Amino acid sequence: MVPFRSHIPALLFLAGIFFLNFLARIILAPLLPAIEGDLHIGHAGAGSLFLFISLGYCAGLLGSGFVSSRFTHRRTIIISSMAIGGALVAISLCHTIAGMRGGLIFLGLAGGLYLPSGIAALTSIVSSRDWGKAVAIHELAPNLGFVAALLVAEGLMLWFPWRGVIALIGAAAMLAGAAFIRLGKGGQFQGEAPSPNTLRVLITQPAFWVMMALFSLAIGASLGVYTMLPLYLVAEQGFERSSANELVAFSRIAGLAIAFAAGWASDTWGPKRALGGILLTTGMATVLLGMARGSWIVPFLFLQPMLAVCFFPAGFAALASIGPPQVRNVAISLTIPVAFFVGGGAIPAAIGLMGQEGSFALGFVLVGVLLFGGVIILRYLRFHEKTQ
Repeated sequence: MVPFRSHIPALLFLAGIFFLNFLARIILAPLLPAIEGDLHIGHAGAGSLFLFISLGYCAGLLGSGFVSSRFTHRRTIIISSMAIGGALVAISLCHTIAGMRGGLIFLGLAGGLYLPSGIAALTSIVSSRDWGKAVAIHELAPNLGFVAALLVAEGLMLWFPWRGVIALIGAAAMLAGAAFIRLGKGGQFQGEAPSPNTLRVLITQPAFWVMMALFSLAIGASLGVYTMLPLYLVAEQGFERSSANELVAFSRIAGLAIAFAAGWASDTWGPKRALGGILLTTGMATVLLGMARGSWIVPFLFLQPMLAVCFFPAGFAALASIGPPQVRNVAISLTIPVAFFVGGGAIPAAIGLMGQEGSFALGFVLVGVLLFGGVIILRYLRFHEKTQ
């Protein structure tokens, strides 16, 4: 049996591709104050930009099975990375809000192609008993992305306008896609396109709907809260933009190590038990983040993301276990679009709207309350017998 550590380089390469994919979709967050001034939009309009990314991302996820069934998961990963780079360069050239929204939809579309194929490639590299650890390595990407987006934005804006920052990240994504052609491993097989049979296998299982709801809440607690935090700290808590970005960036560093611990916990205790504890503690931290004022907000800025990122190693392991292997990528391509639209699009848009009406904090509190509800529906989660 091949030891898990021998697969780490291949897993890290996949994580690198995912990192640029994720960075491309969240880099607007630290740039929002500059974008608001340049495009003359309010807080609600700024929050809605992530809704357009989410619309494209949903479409990309839903269509990913058709692409991977024709081109293999490996080629789909390459197509996604190259298209993300092209979309970012196009967005950097847009000078109207309508053009930018169109570019953001295409960016989301390109980004959405990756995840089902990335998870399928990852789970083909290692055995099922190591999926929690493998996903934890893969989850380095968004956790590092949360930190890097703010630091990269602040660093590059010393020399470039916000448009230049976006264009440079686009160029990096295209280079990564080209490198994967020669160096990438895993996913050298075709995916399963959504069909009446595979859809019937999934939608008849309560576990499928439970995971869709839980991922919606988890993405809202992680990405949804993150995207609006810099603007919240500047507009409602009185921070300078650079200070807000640096503080939010540093608050995400602990998630890099915590994700590994969450992956091992999922493999040791089982994903269902791990998810219950994560939802409960993250909900409490999110409520306190919204209620805190002044210097009291700082500890919850660090605690909330540290807990929120723990969901994903256990969550993806659970999602990969709710059906037979041949429908694994379809389960992801159906679950994540809805989850990302709700958690990464609707939730930040709603928080932005509440901020425009005078209370960003109320939006964060409501997200925390919804996470408590996730603990209740977790009781209906059941796994496919062959992955027990």
